[in-house]
Amino acid sequence: MSQEDMKVEHRLVETGRRNFLQVIFGRTMIVISLLLIQYLILFSMLSKLAAYLPYFFGGVYTFTAIMLIYILNTDNDPTIKLSWSIVIAVLPAFGALLYLYLKLDLGHRIGKQAYQDSVDATVKYLPDQSELMRKIDTENTNFYGIASYLKNYGHTYICENTEVRYLSSGEEKFAVMLEELEKAEKYIFLEYFIIKEGYMWNTILNILVRKARQGVDVRVMYDGTNTFANLPATYPKYLRRLGIKCKVFAPLRPFLSTHYNNRDHRKILVIDGHTAITGGVNLADEYINYIDRFGHWKDTAVMMKGEAARNFVLMFLQLWNSRDKNADYDSFLNVPSTTSHTANGYVIPYGDSPTDNENVGEAVYLHLLNHAKDYIYITTPYLILDHDLILALRFAAKRGVDVRVVVPSRSDHWYVTPLAKTHYHELCDAGVKVYEYTPGFIHAKMFLCDDSEAVVGTINLDYRSLYWHFECATYLHKVEAIQDIKTDFYDIFDKSKLIMHQDLKNISYTDKILGALFKVIAPLM
Repeated sequence: MSQEDMKVEHRLVETGRRNFLQVIFGRTMIVISLLLIQYLILFSMLSKLAAYLPYFFGGVYTFTAIMLIYILNTDNDPTIKLSWSIVIAVLPAFGALLYLYLKLDLGHRIGKQAYQDSVDATVKYLPDQSELMRKIDTENTNFYGIASYLKNYGHTYICENTEVRYLSSGEEKFAVMLEELEKAEKYIFLEYFIIKEGYMWNTILNILVRKARQGVDVRVMYDGTNTFANLPATYPKYLRRLGIKCKVFAPLRPFLSTHYNNRDHRKILVIDGHTAITGGVNLADEYINYIDRFGHWKDTAVMMKGEAARNFVLMFLQLWNSRDKNADYDSFLNVPSTTSHTANGYVIPYGDSPTDNENVGEAVYLHLLNHAKDYIYITTPYLILDHDLILALRFAAKRGVDVRVVVPSRSDHWYVTPLAKTHYHELCDAGVKVYEYTPGFIHAKMFLCDDSEAVVGTINLDYRSLYWHFECATYLHKVEAIQDIKTDFYDIFDKSKLIMHQDLKNISYTDKILGALFKVIAPLM
């Protein structure tokens, strides 16, 4: 076959193209439809059944009162309770029915159970780490606590002898990714929230096709929201014709389901079980600044070589095989390690899912905030905080910890900036230093604490990442790459504007009004 025949025929996908049925049956259209139905019913009642209106409204408000009492007695975050209470109070019938619809989890219970079954099927592949945990307990009790938690609730295990390389930009990750993909001999697993045709993805795809033709097992999984604007609905078939196995997580189909509320927000690349990359970088041109969106796009990632990569194999297969009762795990997990890396510190890759009611991502962040002694530095593209995170950030600053949070000066969603600014006053008044990244948009999701602990992953400081999405991250303890992360943080600070009290006075009335309105429904966005 000629070199020309080996090239992949790439098709440009028009941004914004949407399938008609997907729009009609999308979540936004469902909400609008229910709202219209409510008002049609009310209008009909007013015009034809006037004599029965007292009974109708009596029933509606009795039902609303019962729902409010129920919500206030759930174990949800207080801000989530408050948001739902306001929605139900303003729109009694619609709000209560919407809450019940989400609570009943129509169409998603089977999917949740399938994922949990997949997780349970991989428990036997987790190594016995009793001796290692005793060693960690004698070294550092604080780290022992979070290591135990992640082992028990993060579907993972603690890894030694893993080389970690910090990748301080999307461009650096892209270059490293191409280099590592060329080395693949057995398999390549990719799982990404966003894949968009363009220079970045097309370059990667050429390598994947060539590797697949060489006999490498290439698997690609992406979130179903890509079908809205980034990839056509037929794209999985296209990849399969090229020899690449492909699955779409939660594909958008014309039926009512809360499955649409739980997206696969993870970014994972695994090669041959010995190399893994994760972080905030998706596979689209803006992430490597090949195209300009919102100014300079700052993002980060980490590459791991060694035992930690097997954790990402585990995570990938748990979701890939979640509906396959005859899934093959042995070929990838029941094999001796071929890595011989030696490195200091511990690495704990971990996942977070909406299927188990355990907010692992937020628990890790709270642990770092509550145990920080000297400093804690944070980057997040979205500052939409719940009650627990606000309390932890303020308390850390009040007890003398140098708390710094970097957010974008420009956002990829117009409502995010005014919503983030609603937190500026309460954070700054407590001593938290808030920075805005002035070159443009910072998409990195990182925590750095006391020169010894760091987290790099996909988990934003917003309700979607903390409560509703499938996420992943890597907890780093006393690895050499932490110093590289610290160096990059100081570079970020140098390029960012520290928000002063005078800046708080200059927040526009438009941002104040929009922020106040959005804050009411922030947990539901």
